[in-house]
Amino acid sequence: MKKVILTGDRPTGKLHLGHYVGSLRQRVELQNSGEYDEIFIMIADAQALTDNAENPEKIRQNIVEVALDYLSCGLDPEKSVIHIQSQIPELFELTVYYMNLVTVSRLQRNPTVKSEIQLRNFEASIPVGFLAYPISQAADITAFKATAVPCGEDQQPMLEQTREIVRKFNSIYGETLIEPEILLPDNKACLRLPGTDGKAKMSKSLNNCIYLSDTADEVRKKVMGMYTDPNHLRVSDPGQVEGNPVFTYLDAFCRDEQFERYLPEYQNLDEMKAHYRRGGLGDVKVKKFLNSVLQEELEPIRNRRKEFEKDIPYVYEVLKKGTEAAREVAAGTLADVKKAMKINYFDDLELINEHIRKFSK
Repeated sequence: MKKVILTGDRPTGKLHLGHYVGSLRQRVELQNSGEYDEIFIMIADAQALTDNAENPEKIRQNIVEVALDYLSCGLDPEKSVIHIQSQIPELFELTVYYMNLVTVSRLQRNPTVKSEIQLRNFEASIPVGFLAYPISQAADITAFKATAVPCGEDQQPMLEQTREIVRKFNSIYGETLIEPEILLPDNKACLRLPGTDGKAKMSKSLNNCIYLSDTADEVRKKVMGMYTDPNHLRVSDPGQVEGNPVFTYLDAFCRDEQFERYLPEYQNLDEMKAHYRRGGLGDVKVKKFLNSVLQEELEPIRNRRKEFEKDIPYVYEVLKKGTEAAREVAAGTLADVKKAMKINYFDDLELINEHIRKFSK
């Protein structure tokens, strides 16, 4: 069986460090590992419209922003199929068939859906499309016969919903769909990067993000304004490392050799954490080090983005070709699904001949 990856992002804005450490950086590594036969990267614009239906221009404008982030981070259209969800109608036909396999109460129990509903204040009036987006996601994953889905920890309930749909479909109609596995980042700090304000999740809507396309000055300002330990009032005070976003970001990004370049008085992050815990290390110094670490990570991404911004027709051509290739694969899966469900009427010669015999008597 082929090893296939499907993953993607909602184009509701430029991508940020949470996307990068939660999935995007890993996608590039997997793409270049040679371990996978096919890699599909989706710009999930139809899914984004489930809570942005009244602002389609926002989605329309951010398609290219996300594509630029993908290319600047190192996703290669020669190795990964970058495509646009809404341009593949087969995905929505699959979604309709899968809807019959899931109850409303099961969707409402999905932890990711519950938290997203609260975040968007949808408790009193939930759009049907938004409630059903785990089903749409299952269609996306199964359409490309994905065996693995790299994503952040918050997406685990969504993938489990897909696995349930696959098992239900196969139990009713026969072995047709592939049950995917989740690929979580190896670094625990990358499972869910907090916002710069200390909130549990980095989110565009909370305005607590560092974007991959931010200028060096914007990154510096955001880092220097980050939430830290509120009880660490003086340099001499003992500080709390756990739950401190600055140290969580360092866990996710810094490497031992960077201390030699930027802060040679420490050999590694453990030494810095120990000093902070016992007191005598100020937040400003830690933040300046984090800024150096992030600038080193983001500078080549920013530079590549500037080059791709000079050739937007190329970006559109990447999206067009990728979408055409992805649609061909999805069409094949849809044909398999309709055959298993026995609704491929015009292709079912056995059924046609049966009716010919029946009514020719």
